[in-house]
Amino acid sequence: MTLDELGTRICIMGPSSSGKSTMADAIARARGLVPIHLDQLYHLPHTDWVARPEDEFAALHDAAIMGPRWVMDGNYSRLLPQRLQLATGFVLLDVPTSVSLYRYIRRCWFERDRRGALEGNRDSVKWDVIHHISGATRANRIRYETMFGDIRLPKVRLDSTRAIAAFYRVNGMSR
Repeated sequence: MTLDELGTRICIMGPSSSGKSTMADAIARARGLVPIHLDQLYHLPHTDWVARPEDEFAALHDAAIMGPRWVMDGNYSRLLPQRLQLATGFVLLDVPTSVSLYRYIRRCWFERDRRGALEGNRDSVKWDVIHHISGATRANRIRYETMFGDIRLPKVRLDSTRAIAAFYRVNGMSR
């Protein structure tokens, strides 16, 4: 699957710290799309990941998907149906849990200007996020796999760091 086949409205989903925001920015640069990081819409800037009111987030999400050219990273499955109605392509990142945990720790400790970060906030290691990555993510994998099979858009599933690296290389993208 190439970027051309995925079109101009691309959804990227996957576990926490799987590389969704990094890939969204790379695709945006390669294709001239607007990168939309759902975590930035869901959480208030200049906070330690404080959620917006649900109706405000839904309004921001729905306004964003009306744009003509975007790549959107994030899960927020309750809003996925309207996202998929307008999407032209879908990417599922399905890296191992150990990779997600490593990336989470690395980004909190070493990445000051991480893609998809909240404005005015620096990530810090949180036990509830570690618990989420190591526990809830495993259950979500089954749900994502079923969902992936049901999606009738051009799509690609990248299930390892090697597969992700190959996708970047084949499509001429850089991180």
